[in-house]
Amino acid sequence: MGSDVTQAPGHAEVLRVVAPNPGPMTLEGTNTYLYGSGPCTVIDPGPDIRSHLGAVHAAAEQRGGLGTVLLTHGHGDHADGAAKLGAEVVLLADGEEHGGLRAIATPGHAPDHVCLMTDDGVCFSGDLVLGSGSTFVPPDGGSLATYMESLRRMQAEPIELICPGHGPWIEDPAAKLAEYVEHREMRERRLLAALGRGERSREVLLGEAWADVPAELRPAAAMVMEAHLDKLTAEGRLTGDLLP
Repeated sequence: MGSDVTQAPGHAEVLRVVAPNPGPMTLEGTNTYLYGSGPCTVIDPGPDIRSHLGAVHAAAEQRGGLGTVLLTHGHGDHADGAAKLGAEVVLLADGEEHGGLRAIATPGHAPDHVCLMTDDGVCFSGDLVLGSGSTFVPPDGGSLATYMESLRRMQAEPIELICPGHGPWIEDPAAKLAEYVEHREMRERRLLAALGRGERSREVLLGEAWADVPAELRPAAAMVMEAHLDKLTAEGRLTGDLLP
């Protein structure tokens, strides 16, 4: 299969091909998945990188050929390679099924985000949950509250394995989802504590609530903080103006 193509633990019907686009936000690279066989479904074909798409094609040929392409969301690092694969791209809405996969609407990271579930408990989570670290949630007035609702919706699903959009397999889905909920709630508690003391400087708030974030991720953390502040404002828990 090659070093960049691996089989899911306990699920021979799932292969992962990691794209060569590593970075602070993409971790080791975007995970493209092949599901089933004869032909197989491609989930999140990844970026438009020739070597990666070639690896996806080669892996698909070993599974009976390339079938339909499904997307968890439309961000370029997950979707840009779709056109070059030469296969039909199907966008599933909440509750729709295709090729043994059921879509569950999970907006927050992106408005069009869905998770894809198999009948035997495999969840292709896109960027809702990553194999390590946390997910970027943009500030757009309601994304964080929606994201938290999406996490809690997935907590109600009988998930045995999460195949994330970036990072390693998640073999304890319940613990990971609980960790993600607690992580966001922890950030919110830190913000509320600082705001409760009368702090109104965004720079100080970021330093207190995201003190553990490395320097290269601080700009992204600052944007995520705005999503938290949007949520608190919408809930009536933040009043008055903030400083830069």
